[in-house]
Amino acid sequence: MIKKIVLLFLFSIISVLGREGEEVYQKKCASCHEAFIPVETLMENFMEKNNTLLHLKAPSLNQISFRLKQQIGDPKGDEDIHRMEVGVFIADYLMYPDKQKSICIPEVIQYFETMPSMKGQLSKDEIEAVSEFLYDYENQLIKEKSIKYEAFDVALKRAAEENKIIMIKATSAHCHFCIKMDREVLVEDEVVQALQKDFISVSVDVGKEKLPLGLKASMTPTFFFIFPNKDKTKVKRIPGAWNKEDFLEILKEAKTVKRRHN
Repeated sequence: MIKKIVLLFLFSIISVLGREGEEVYQKKCASCHEAFIPVETLMENFMEKNNTLLHLKAPSLNQISFRLKQQIGDPKGDEDIHRMEVGVFIADYLMYPDKQKSICIPEVIQYFETMPSMKGQLSKDEIEAVSEFLYDYENQLIKEKSIKYEAFDVALKRAAEENKIIMIKATSAHCHFCIKMDREVLVEDEVVQALQKDFISVSVDVGKEKLPLGLKASMTPTFFFIFPNKDKTKVKRIPGAWNKEDFLEILKEAKTVKRRHN
């Protein structure tokens, strides 16, 4: 009981700091750092168009949030310690910016000037708040923009009622390609709309729970497409991570299988 109270207290503190951090971002950072830009668009801008597509003044927030958690400290270790490590880095960088300390890849940072020092412009509390905001930004963004997942028993019922396909995403903690799918593909509007229209989505962390129907995944991510039928349930298995265009084709193929199965 005490542990639950402590966790709720910590969560409330982080939530408050996140809201305050967003206010700091809007007032002090938004003029240079855009919030969310799809990763595919960012890649095109930097890798193909030399920043002439977007003309960005600085990295976007989803870039910063992702790189901070990948490059600073131990992303697979204790989250509270990791937050602290990221916070210390941010505080130092805001006061003493230096391209040599940048977390961005060279192909990105080459298009930007070194940011001015924020010494005297941000208080200690503001730095702490914006650090919490940045740490949680991309994960929160994925939750807001991505598809919504159901429990398998709920998905099974809805699929029967709505004549839809069940898509099970087999994932695991700290899986690089699972993260890649979540942040680059499953937040894309076109993908989300396609899934919402014809699929019921389920996400299973195979490190914590078993897949339903006796399914097995030899790698993560693996996508299983389940076609419920009163006579026989058909399963189509697609392992690996995919770009938006290829994943949309996979969804089209699954719809074709469904028509044949019916």
